Amino acid sequence: QKGTRSESSQTKKSQHAEEAIFYMNCRAAYLTVLKSSLENIKSKEQLSLVLQQAGRNPSQKTVNKYWTSQTSTLNFDDICTILKKEKPATKTELLEAFGKIDTDNTGYILHDELHKILTTRGEKMTPDEVSAIINQADFNCDGKLDYNKFCDLYLTTSEQCCKTARDKLEVDSRLKQQQFGSQAETSSEGITLPVSKASPRISRKTDHKLAPTKGDRTPSRPSSAQSCKGSTSTTISVGASSNRNTKLIEPDTMKEWPCAQSKGCFYLEDDGEIISHKYKLHLPQRSTVCITIKPLNIRQVEGKPCPWLSVDTALYILKENETQENLQLVSFTDQQNKETFGWRGELGSGVYWLLPFTTGCRLKKVKAQMTGEAKLVYRGEDGELALTKEFRATLLDIFETIDLDGNGLLSLEEYNFFELRTSGEKCDEEAWTVCKENFDMKKNELTRQGFMDLNLMEANDREGDPSDLWVTLLSLGYNKALEMTEACPFVIDVYAEKCKPRIKAVYLEAGSWQLNRAVCKSVVNKGEAKAVDGCENVTIYTYKAGRRITSVIENKSENKVIIHVNNEQSKNCLSNRGLTVFAVEVAPKSVMISQHVMPLNEQEEWLYNCVHSLV
Repeated sequence: QKGTRSESSQTKKSQHAEEAIFYMNCRAAYLTVLKSSLENIKSKEQLSLVLQQAGRNPSQKTVNKYWTSQTSTLNFDDICTILKKEKPATKTELLEAFGKIDTDNTGYILHDELHKILTTRGEKMTPDEVSAIINQADFNCDGKLDYNKFCDLYLTTSEQCCKTARDKLEVDSRLKQQQFGSQAETSSEGITLPVSKASPRISRKTDHKLAPTKGDRTPSRPSSAQSCKGSTSTTISVGASSNRNTKLIEPDTMKEWPCAQSKGCFYLEDDGEIISHKYKLHLPQRSTVCITIKPLNIRQVEGKPCPWLSVDTALYILKENETQENLQLVSFTDQQNKETFGWRGELGSGVYWLLPFTTGCRLKKVKAQMTGEAKLVYRGEDGELALTKEFRATLLDIFETIDLDGNGLLSLEEYNFFELRTSGEKCDEEAWTVCKENFDMKKNELTRQGFMDLNLMEANDREGDPSDLWVTLLSLGYNKALEMTEACPFVIDVYAEKCKPRIKAVYLEAGSWQLNRAVCKSVVNKGEAKAVDGCENVTIYTYKAGRRITSVIENKSENKVIIHVNNEQSKNCLSNRGLTVFAVEVAPKSVMISQHVMPLNEQEEWLYNCVHSLV
């Protein structure tokens, strides 16, 4: 037993050492570009520079993944999160990439072939940029690129960037002693990890890499939790029958009101982040409205699970003023009728944003338990490729989900949301015209049959290899058994008494800072407030909406605070953090979400008992 404890202690020390090195590299890179850790990144260019100083070589696609149309700033915590996701390329990965071009395994690539690939595929390089590569004597000779030497130089240069940043930090003792974002200064006893918050992003087809889950982002027992300065406890007991109270009243007359509807979907990323469609609502005049959201009830196969039907959904309604950045929270769907959440009230004329939200308690990564892989294509007696019955049924479900307006056809806009999710690219008007010439369309929109044929063409292009088809399916939340386990399609209905509302999906992105701010504000406005004992500047707000409980921490002080969160006394509860005990760090003069909690089993009573302690 002593030996086991000793090994465990050594393992923990090793992990702490690795974490300390990681955060040292993060802050070294950050302060190479910015003057202070409290200063935010304000442009794509700054983001790219920080990533490069941290030894990454980000493509424009990677930068766009984290700096979307709704991003205005990124802070140090965001950079730590990004660098955890974007691992440095290894030599093995680089050689594998070159090996796909060098199919004869010669170790060389002809300059002419390299020039053609780099100027015509992916993020196209200019002829001058390609010339700069092939003119390097270190890894070029006789009109060929020695990619083994190129990889060595690439990795050496990458490490040199990190070393230069670390050296600068080491020399400047003033910088070395600063507090960086949410990371506390460490001692030889351990390290306090920062709690990462999601940065806006758009998924890419090539982004299927292993990444830390939410539970990996914070330690279960941070060393900083050893001495608490004060705490506050919140207890809420919920009976099984009250989980789905019928509070949302829909009068019969509402069925006669003009209605606008749109579908959408929550997609779960490999790192646990959730992205979804975002909408603009246009109201031509002031009217009483009823807005609802619920999981989309698509085809259900007997014997197959439908986990998305139990996922919690919500909508936050924000009013657009002069600029898109200046959005004001109006309300959110806090009334419930079974799986439907809604809000009823009066809205003035104008433009509103509808931001879908789910806590992540139910929509989270699950361990694969399949033993086989579903067959997608087969060859008939005539030797021609065809889609299997199972795959065709799955494609029909996908069509139902991505047909946002529900008219049975895919417009170019609807198809482009599908393309952005599965390939990271858009289909332009010219390419859409080519689709029109080759696949079944009606009124310039793709039919179900056309969508089937499009996928069959993709299979034919790869001579029956289903690899690309699987990339598409996995990015849409399906597992290898063709079960949708990591996505939740939903439907939004907007009824207006006095006018015809219009709703349109405009983005497919991760939760923006506007959504995060709206969630915090709603809890602060409606929740129960408790000050932490011994610290009147730190307040914990707790709010129960339907079957979820959300807690928010407000720090009014001039200094950051570390809050230790303990749910060990809770019963039948599921936290979006995936941990019973964790720590969060709250910046000065800020508000942040502590956690979301839901019942593990809705048919049983559940007890929420949470202690927030100031460390």
